Amino acid sequence: MSRSYWNHNVHYHPLVLGAVPDGCGAALDVGCGDGLLVRELAARAATVTGVDRSAEMIRTAREADPPGTPPRVTYLEADFLDAARGRLPAGGYDFISAVAVVHHLDFAETLRAMAGLLAPGGRLTVVGLATNRTPLDWIISGAGVPAAAILHRRHGGVRDPAGMPVRMPAMSWGQVRREARRLLPGCRFRRHLLWRYSLLWDKP
Repeated sequence: MSRSYWNHNVHYHPLVLGAVPDGCGAALDVGCGDGLLVRELAARAATVTGVDRSAEMIRTAREADPPGTPPRVTYLEADFLDAARGRLPAGGYDFISAVAVVHHLDFAETLRAMAGLLAPGGRLTVVGLATNRTPLDWIISGAGVPAAAILHRRHGGVRDPAGMPVRMPAMSWGQVRREARRLLPGCRFRRHLLWRYSLLWDKP
């Protein structure tokens, strides 16, 4: 799939898309930004909703949709946790994604809210950031530097959407892993080279 730009988050879009269950009905992308992943999910789900609290990002997402974009793609300007308490349907989604988002929010509350929005049998996929705390953390992070350099050259460098909010993560890799496994029993945690982790969880 051709993409208009590349960065460390976009690099993991294929991982997210590969996790979409067959026959997916409704999908939700939390912290959708400029809507790139929403538009990619639209090829794999019957309906897709993107939610973001940034008015600028939602405006950019809507403007990026080509004329004639099917109404099954919608954008909601809202704080996710506020929206999860009433504006988004509980149990209404077969797939939920969140890329580089949960470190902007309360981790436990956000995972609980996303779990509540999933239908039974639905799947949650999170790609997130964490901070180094241990010597092993720093060694693993250092291993990503050569890979990043190669990918930067291949893709012509990193580009982020204009106006995208940036925040450094507060939780360590170990904290994320332990808290995720407590909140989402049976979830699969994996650490990746480009300073990201992934969580995959299927709701019973």
